[in-house]
Amino acid sequence: TLEAYRSAKKESQTVYKMDDHPNLLVPNLRPLFENFREQVLALDPNVNEEFFKKYVAYKAETNFVDVIPQAKRLRLFLNMPFPEINDPKKRCKDYAGIGHWGTGDVRVYLESVEELAYIMGLVRQSFECQMGDSSKP
Repeated sequence: TLEAYRSAKKESQTVYKMDDHPNLLVPNLRPLFENFREQVLALDPNVNEEFFKKYVAYKAETNFVDVIPQAKRLRLFLNMPFPEINDPKKRCKDYAGIGHWGTGDVRVYLESVEELAYIMGLVRQSFECQMGDSSKP
């Protein structure tokens, strides 16, 4: 009896992919996401990408950045404490205790390829925070 339920549960689990995110199919957003994706995956060989119904997760030990595709930009959540983020341009917002898709307390938007270098600096901080980088002051 239990096996019948286990089999039904396995069959009902949906596997999501990029095509399940209509905003990632928009011609002006797709190249931005592809550039971001390439740089995040290049951070470390252990970084994995996983598509969910509402967001895309990048993880090593656990999620360090989640991407929620919107119509004209990418909303990112960095999984680190807000007080620890070094954000001289003040682009990040504290989302601790605020419900949202994905994980993390730091929200930032990526709207253009020109912003990518700065945003990747923030993403790297989240990755290093998760990996316990001891070289940080």
